[in-house]
Amino acid sequence: MKVIKFGGSSLASSEQVAKVVAIVKDDPQRRFVVVSAPGKRSTEDIKVTDLLIQLYEAKLAHRSLTPLVEEIFARYLEIGEAFEIGEEHLAAIRIDLESIAALPIENNPHLYDHILSRGEDNNAKLIAGILQAQGVTARYVNPRDLGMLVSDEPGNARVLYKAYNQIKKWAQPDGVLVIPGFFGYTEEGNICTFSRGGSDISGSIVAAGVKADLYENFTDVDGIFAAHPGYVHKPEIMKELTYREMRELAYAGFTVFHDEALMPSFRAKIPVVIKNTNNPNCRGTKIIPERDLTEKPVVGIASDEGFSMIYISKYLMNREIGFTRRVLTILEEFGIGYEHMPSGIDDISIVIRSNQLDDDLQEQLMRKIAYEIDPDELRITHDLSMIMVVGEGMRQRVGITAESTAALARKRINLEMINQGSSEVSIMFGIHKEQEKLAIRTLYYTFFD
Repeated sequence: MKVIKFGGSSLASSEQVAKVVAIVKDDPQRRFVVVSAPGKRSTEDIKVTDLLIQLYEAKLAHRSLTPLVEEIFARYLEIGEAFEIGEEHLAAIRIDLESIAALPIENNPHLYDHILSRGEDNNAKLIAGILQAQGVTARYVNPRDLGMLVSDEPGNARVLYKAYNQIKKWAQPDGVLVIPGFFGYTEEGNICTFSRGGSDISGSIVAAGVKADLYENFTDVDGIFAAHPGYVHKPEIMKELTYREMRELAYAGFTVFHDEALMPSFRAKIPVVIKNTNNPNCRGTKIIPERDLTEKPVVGIASDEGFSMIYISKYLMNREIGFTRRVLTILEEFGIGYEHMPSGIDDISIVIRSNQLDDDLQEQLMRKIAYEIDPDELRITHDLSMIMVVGEGMRQRVGITAESTAALARKRINLEMINQGSSEVSIMFGIHKEQEKLAIRTLYYTFFD
C-alpha cells in the first residue's frame, strides 16, 4: 500500500492534473492521495496560496473579497471543466470560498490558518471529483474525519501522537482517498496549519498512520540533486539517502522535501521516494533508514543564506559556570532562536537567522550582552551563508574536513566558522554570501566527478 503526495507544481493546471490522474490509475496500490494547493502555471503566475494570503489581507482591511474569490475560483474552474466533473464539486468550492467573508476577525487567532487551508482543502475536493469522472473509485476525506489532530499552534502546528491511532482506522480504504495536506484540527475543532510546505508533513503523517509500505512524494524534479542545479551544471542525482542525510540537506537549503516531514516516516520506518510527476518512470531518490556507506562518503552539498553571527570573546570564559546559559537567556528575552553555537576556550559564536533582527532590536540586544556578560570583544557579522557537506559515510573516511578546507582555500574563500557535530553526518562552513556559489561548485567538484 502506498501513500502519494503531489505538490503545487503537479496540480497547477489541467495538463498537470492529467498526469496526476494517470499516476494514480497506473498503480492500484496508490490508495491515499495527499494534495497541495495549485501552484504556479508559469514563472509569472501566482500560487493559489499566495492569492489566499491576499484574500486574508483584504479581509483585515475590510475591502471587498469578491475579486479575489473569483480569481481563486477560476483556477479550480479551469481544471475542473477540462475533466467535465459534476457541477456539485465546483459549487461546493465556490460556497466554501464565499464563506470566508462571514468569518470573524476579532478574537480569532485561527483566521489566517483557516483561510490558507482553503487552497488544499478545495483542491482535494476537486481532485476527488476528477478521479471519479475518470472512472476511479475515489472520495474526499476531511482531515478532521481522518483524525489529523494537531497542537494549537497557528502556523506551526505539530501532530499529536493520538492522531496516529485515529488515522490507522482508515488503513483499509474502499477505493482511493484524497486528503488535503498542510493542515489539521485541534482538539477544540480549530484549523491549524503546519509550517509552509507542510503538505509534505501531512503525507508523511498519513503514511505513518496507515502503516504504508511506501510514501511517494511527487514534485517537478527527477530526484534529489547532489548540489543546486543553478550553481552546478547537471549535478548528480542521488539514488539513495538516509533519513539523517536528507534532514541535514533539507535544513541546509534543499527545498524539494520539507525537513520536518521526515520524522513521521523515520519513526515508522517507511521508505520515502522523491519522484517527478513529469517523468514518473524515473526511479527518483529513495530515502531509507540505512544505506551502503562505503559507496559515497559525501552525498550532497547544500547551502542557505540569511544568517548573522554574534561573536563573544572573554578571557577564562570556560571558568565561568553558567556562561552559555546567561547568553542564551538574553536571546530568549528578546525572542531570538539560535541555529548553531560553536565555541572555544575563551570565545563563543552564536549563529542566528538574520530575519529575527532589525536595527533597533540589534542595538538593544548587543547592549544587553555587553552589560550582562562584560566581554573582552563583542561583534556581529551579517550576510553569511552556511555551506553544508553531508554524508553519513564521512565518519568512516579520514580527511573529509581537510579536503573541504583545502578546496575552499584554493579559491581564497574565507571561513567565518567551521562546525561539525559529534555524529559526523555533516560539516558546516560559514562564509560571506557573495562567495556561496563559488564554494558550492568547489566542494561539489572536490567530492563528485
